[in-house]
Amino acid sequence: MMDFLENIVNFVNGVFWGKNILAVMLLGAGVYFTIRTRFLPIRMFPEIIKVVTEKTEGRREEDMTSFQAFCVSTASRIGAGNLAGVVAAVSIGGPGALFWMWVVALVGSSSAFIECTLAQIYKEKDPEGGYRGGPAYFMEKALNKRWMGVLFAISGLICWAGISQIVANSVTESFDNAFGIPKLYSATGMALLAAMIIFGKKNKIARVLDKLVPVMAGLYALVVLFIMVKNFTLLPSVFLSIFKNAFGIEQVMGGGIGVVIISGIKRGLFSNEAGSGSAPCAAAAAAVAHPVKQGLIQALGVFIDTLIICSATAFVILLADKGATDGLVGMSLLQAAMVNHIGSFGTTFIAIILFLFSFSTFLGILFYAKSNVAFLMEGQLPQNLYKAFAITMIFAGGMNQYLFVWGLADMGVGLMTFINIFAIIPLCGVALDSLKDYESKYMNKKATEAESETTL
Repeated sequence: MMDFLENIVNFVNGVFWGKNILAVMLLGAGVYFTIRTRFLPIRMFPEIIKVVTEKTEGRREEDMTSFQAFCVSTASRIGAGNLAGVVAAVSIGGPGALFWMWVVALVGSSSAFIECTLAQIYKEKDPEGGYRGGPAYFMEKALNKRWMGVLFAISGLICWAGISQIVANSVTESFDNAFGIPKLYSATGMALLAAMIIFGKKNKIARVLDKLVPVMAGLYALVVLFIMVKNFTLLPSVFLSIFKNAFGIEQVMGGGIGVVIISGIKRGLFSNEAGSGSAPCAAAAAAVAHPVKQGLIQALGVFIDTLIICSATAFVILLADKGATDGLVGMSLLQAAMVNHIGSFGTTFIAIILFLFSFSTFLGILFYAKSNVAFLMEGQLPQNLYKAFAITMIFAGGMNQYLFVWGLADMGVGLMTFINIFAIIPLCGVALDSLKDYESKYMNKKATEAESETTL
């Protein structure tokens, strides 16, 4: 029976990941949404910055702020993939892969805007207070296809349970390597810490993450900024190598340009999660004056994930002495590069950052799971059962690698992405109508007021 299940999982993953079907779908959808929104990420970037920093008026205590929803989704985006995933992209595709990750962030932010605006439009009141929603909800309400929402929710819950195991394993291994802490101790400690947070009062996850996310992202960015300043004279040659490798004649002549592009596109898409349907589960919970505001805020999350965090990891590797990293792959490559820059503390620093990134990912996906469990079955018992299951996965994953569970996680994210793309493309017009409404009510009004002041 187990062999039969493994064969099914491997077959599905081979179709989704081996044939690059998801990469093509996500990139195609991102380009389509970018054109339909008239290049929103560039055109409205000043508005995005303004919206993310403004205060929410008239918010009730039980409601999530737009910034908290932003932190929840950013927490799940910024994970081990920003470290190991970028290392893999640069190792396989070379420096040019980073350029294509930047391109993906640009178009992916448009996908994030569409799906998160839709989540806001079709959100519903949570009986416990606040709001809830996500792809499962707009599949039922807008497309009248509850079966589609059920399939999405189940796929998401499978995926997020698997990710819990994966991130736990990454943390316990890094703690064992950096500090010599046995896996039993770190797995137990992480499971207990997670339980204290997720079994707490409503919105406790959001309150933890709106403090943790800025600290961990800022800390990592500051260290990398120090490394870049320290190696300032090398930056021009690094940027040159990125662009030369991305479009290089050598790669084209040798047939390797496809590897460069695909590596960057795949890692970029799978790191920022745009189009997968995860972030809308957090976006729907925010109390905002207009649905588009949360769509704009979530678009910024894609930029932060790829343009800041992923780029930071790439620069740590590209600025290191080649002799210090030759022959290394994976986290060993990143740790060696960091040691080359800041000394022996580099190994410890990467272990700490990996813990923060991974733990925040776990909290973020548990928040996602809440609305999807509720979509399938109301009541507190199903919520507590899934939380207990997730805690068990953390402990089990921290102790050992279960490759079948990793395969299930890959299949889950593949299915939910596939379903989500087929839902948001036909609903794109609804989000675009909301965008037009926002521009006429907020942006055009501001322009008219500014014109009047100038005339006076």
